[in-house]
Amino acid sequence: MTSPDASRTDTGCTAVLNAGSSSIKFALYHGADALLFRGQIERIGAGPRLTAHDAAGRSVAEQSWPALDHRAATREIVRVVAELSAGTPVTAVGHRVVHGGTHYAAPVRIDAGVMEKLAALIPLAPLHQPHNLEPIRAIAEHAPHLPQVACFDTAFHRSQAPVAQAFALPRGLSDEGVRRYGFHGLSYEFIAARLREIAPGIAQQRLIVAHLGNGASLCAMHGGQSVASTMGFTAVDGLVMGTRCGAIDPGVILYLLDQHHMDARQIEDLIYRRSGLLGVSGIASDMRTLRASAAPAAGEAIALFVYRIVREIGSLAAALGGLDGLVFTAGIGENDAATRQAVAEGCGWLGVALDAARNAAGSGRISAEPSRVAVWVVPTDEERMIARHTVATLARETG
Repeated sequence: MTSPDASRTDTGCTAVLNAGSSSIKFALYHGADALLFRGQIERIGAGPRLTAHDAAGRSVAEQSWPALDHRAATREIVRVVAELSAGTPVTAVGHRVVHGGTHYAAPVRIDAGVMEKLAALIPLAPLHQPHNLEPIRAIAEHAPHLPQVACFDTAFHRSQAPVAQAFALPRGLSDEGVRRYGFHGLSYEFIAARLREIAPGIAQQRLIVAHLGNGASLCAMHGGQSVASTMGFTAVDGLVMGTRCGAIDPGVILYLLDQHHMDARQIEDLIYRRSGLLGVSGIASDMRTLRASAAPAAGEAIALFVYRIVREIGSLAAALGGLDGLVFTAGIGENDAATRQAVAEGCGWLGVALDAARNAAGSGRISAEPSRVAVWVVPTDEERMIARHTVATLARETG
């Protein structure tokens, strides 16, 4: 990646990095919206493999290595992006950063002071934040003058009322940052913007967006802003997920400490990596594998996944004072018609009804004509949202 002045973001390319615990997704856009290619390195730490495809879905790069850490993986992405961009300068890099704490309610250009504050948030997101910061450091070493922008998964939820963000804990703990933050904010923000384009009639109404994937959550929106969410202090709260348990009685944690003599790291491993669909089924964390299985435990895991979604939709509908629209997005939400149908049946009391043919097609509006609630499938695009934020943030600085 080259490192020209930030004022050239309108003529060059915007790179996006979205780092997870074992993968880094990347994308390159001309400006903020014209996708050139996207890809990812998966299985970092255990036989990493890079794949990339252009905007038409054609494969443009593929490579594997015996081992890479996040910093080395970032360097490989820099190399591939430089090759695929064919000399067009990369003028800025945008990053998904899971936690912005109470400091950041909007994207911010990264400098040493910002990095210090983001590193201080690692105790609030120990499984995500360190991996988000490593690519930033790697790029700063490679191209120290290249502008980098942090875009936060928590920022979209800062519009929630104080009561929606509060735990009933002593004020001292709340003051040090123990509160409900909510996550998947970049996904929800993209959906809110996309609905203004494709369904302006409901975009400003009372909506629940279901981001259902390996990580899963719901967000209640009104007027395109977050009102409440199922994730709270961490990204393990709320719904059943691929390997995360979702909401759990704090007394269970005390029981594990007392009766099983587990320490904090063992409990962390249990609730983040060994629970959810994987833990209940004992088979897999992937919904496709569970759907294909005849094992009773697979069906039980799916049933619990759906039950928690339906129950939390009822809670969020109460927070909204009613429901006008329901939107499915992310891997399961976009691709699993059976989950959508089961959720809709559970929400029939709210006036949700699907059209079977539309649901099978899996795109656009899928609700039946008599349905009191409009139901949509809208693909999310966190990387595009990050690119937009990156260009806009730097334009404000130079404008």
